[in-house]
Amino acid sequence: MKKLFACVLALTSCNTFAASDLEKSGDILHLLIPVAALGGSLIYEEDYQGAWQLAKTGVVSRIVVEGLKYSIDKDRPDGSGNDSFPSGHTADSFAAATFVQQRYGWQWAIPAYIGAAYVGYTRVESDKHHVEDVLAGAAIGVLSGLYFTDPYQGINITPIVGNGNYGLYISGTF
Repeated sequence: MKKLFACVLALTSCNTFAASDLEKSGDILHLLIPVAALGGSLIYEEDYQGAWQLAKTGVVSRIVVEGLKYSIDKDRPDGSGNDSFPSGHTADSFAAATFVQQRYGWQWAIPAYIGAAYVGYTRVESDKHHVEDVLAGAAIGVLSGLYFTDPYQGINITPIVGNGNYGLYISGTF
């Protein structure tokens, strides 16, 4: 628990280059959600398999984001660069939130999803991304989390798409 507290303290006390308090709060939360997910897995649950799944989720999500940023030349709303699509902050946050939901359940995931949505909001409001950049980042994070995370306990929800059919597969222990 001491290590988790030290990580949270370091993340929240570091000086970021954010232009506003809103953007800074989103930047901090963008780091805090995955750190909390990792800390919860390793320290609270002693779930090393879950930590590995979180790592795969985050790395693959980030590779997809960076590949798309490199391939798609889209200017940021504030003119600070041409790497607006998709939002990496949002992808990272939603990947961690989806990991938490899939691995540990909705009771832990609801705050993580609220935080991830707030991160996306801050990216749009601080003129770093357009709405579609944030939505694409969220989709990438969610899909990565769904693909790489096995349920640890509780209910598992998996989207099903194919042959013009769409649905959800819900399984769990009742």
